[in-house]
Amino acid sequence: MQPDGATRALVMSDVAARAGVSHQTVSRVVNGHPNVAAATRERVERAIRELGYRPNTAARALVTGSTRTLGFVTVTMDQYGPAQTFVGLEQAGRAAGYSLLVTVLEEATAEAMGAAVDRFVGQSVDAVLALATYDAAADALHRVHIPLPLVTVQSGGAVEEPAVGVDQVAGGRLATRHLLDLGHRTVHHVTGPADSKEARDRIAGWEAELRASGAPVPCYVRGDWTPSSGHAAGRALAARVRDGEEITAVFLANDQMAFGLLAAFHEEGLDAPRDVSVVGYDDLPEAPYFTPPLTTVRQDFAELGRRAVQLVLARLAGRELRLDPVPPTLLVRSSTGPLAVRRTPAAV
Repeated sequence: MQPDGATRALVMSDVAARAGVSHQTVSRVVNGHPNVAAATRERVERAIRELGYRPNTAARALVTGSTRTLGFVTVTMDQYGPAQTFVGLEQAGRAAGYSLLVTVLEEATAEAMGAAVDRFVGQSVDAVLALATYDAAADALHRVHIPLPLVTVQSGGAVEEPAVGVDQVAGGRLATRHLLDLGHRTVHHVTGPADSKEARDRIAGWEAELRASGAPVPCYVRGDWTPSSGHAAGRALAARVRDGEEITAVFLANDQMAFGLLAAFHEEGLDAPRDVSVVGYDDLPEAPYFTPPLTTVRQDFAELGRRAVQLVLARLAGRELRLDPVPPTLLVRSSTGPLAVRRTPAAV
């Protein structure tokens, strides 16, 4: 409500009068200054709520030099991982008092990336976050001169810029180790696209765990993240089983491909986990409700977002900060089981 029935816009002095503090104290609370007593901060925040005061962001930016806004640029958000990465970033940014401006590029070129950054500069963002899981996007970032702090958010390894990510090599090893521990003599792998750093890191983890265990390293099957590519891989692997090849465990680089593969196995007369154990990656919301419920590797996108914003705040404060990759976790469900006597599918 307005003080004394006034209709003018509320200002900090109105909050100061209601809370019984100085204008400078209200400013410190609004701008997140740490040197404010807890009781005083609570009194100011209560006055803000009672009055319905909303800070003038333009005026605050003139005083502090900060718009409390971050720019986020990515090439795609049509897959679960990038979409959830954005959600994690937005939530973490909001918790830290920042809003997020988003640009989704149609192509990963230096020109497109440069134009996106120029737009962010024109909008006076404080820093830029870039999702760069594909080679073209990472290469474009290297060729763009950023006049602002830049943090690369990717699930693969770091580039030259400060970066945060999920430990994809560890995720590949987790999935493979689980299947080997169930008694499977080796693990076949359906990968993501060749130009994806995430996919290559998961391949590296899969291969490293097989070699560490002395297990054979079969040729992998290339996929493209889509259920249709998983379905095609499933048909191809089932044909090899029918020809007498021992294929009892498959690790897929994402859950969507795993869903496609399980559908193909069902069509080909193969049962999971009785004939072939299957592990996915990402833990899609549908994964626990599939038939069978899918064993998968979960990425903590909320933690990824928190670490990205933490790194941004450090850069804005002029501090160097290096963060370890976010560890993935294995969720064991009914699509995996111990090695059983192989049953060759009936001809269809």
